[in-house]
Amino acid sequence: MSAAPVASAGPVSSAPPRVLTIAGSDSGGGAGIQADLKTMLAHGVHGMSVLTAVTAQNSVGVQDFWALPIEAVERQFRSVVDDIGVDAVKTGMLASPELTSTVARLIGTLDPSVPVVVDPVSVSKHGDALLAPEALDALRGELLPRATVVTPNLDEVRLITGLDVVAEPEMVAAARALADLGPRWVLVKGGHLSDHPESVDLLVGPDGAEHWLRAPRHDNRHTHGTGCTLASAIASRLALGDDVPTAVRAAKEYVTGGIAAGFPLGAGIGPVDHGWRWRDSAGQSS
Repeated sequence: MSAAPVASAGPVSSAPPRVLTIAGSDSGGGAGIQADLKTMLAHGVHGMSVLTAVTAQNSVGVQDFWALPIEAVERQFRSVVDDIGVDAVKTGMLASPELTSTVARLIGTLDPSVPVVVDPVSVSKHGDALLAPEALDALRGELLPRATVVTPNLDEVRLITGLDVVAEPEMVAAARALADLGPRWVLVKGGHLSDHPESVDLLVGPDGAEHWLRAPRHDNRHTHGTGCTLASAIASRLALGDDVPTAVRAAKEYVTGGIAAGFPLGAGIGPVDHGWRWRDSAGQSS
């Protein structure tokens, strides 16, 4: 009796761009690795992860976290990069000086053409510390010089540079101070200017040109994971071939839409909606 014919699987599609997130886990699914991978899926890239820390986290805060051993981070990185490869990298929560230095060293082994987006996660949306103070030297001296784009919010600007930005014009000096630490592009996020009528960010590049990005503020609390989401969206767009200003503008548009479509979850700050572009007004896939 002859074997049944094997059905054709059809033409083999080409692989999408590969984006690696090196960050902590959010057990509540709103930020961290979970938000990064959702963002990457929404942008049509293949998301991969190197886990640096595990958090006990929900909508009201970070109750605790545990940094992973250095060897675990190194093995994850080499496992992914040596076999699958990578077209862009995003870093998030690194927790300790040792992890920050290790990640900087690992990134240094990549081809210099691979863009690296550094989200210098220091404090959670709820005010919980996620980076040891002694790790700031490694962040400034080892990781930021390897960054294509660094994306601090105003709390992180203060921790890194000592500058307290309370008004829009002060964002320029903050961006210049960060640029002096070595990243090619600096995106200072002004979302914490709470009395400002818009959400305003400032992007400054190697030529010193200022790119101001403005978007409407949405009157809701669905902002958990916005920093992770923005950085991952930038990395995804860079992997897809955008230049930095184009990638940043597209990423801000994506995050703004996600906040507008965000939903209540738990008793605290709800997450952005990563699938807002897929839904029509009836809640169905568009």
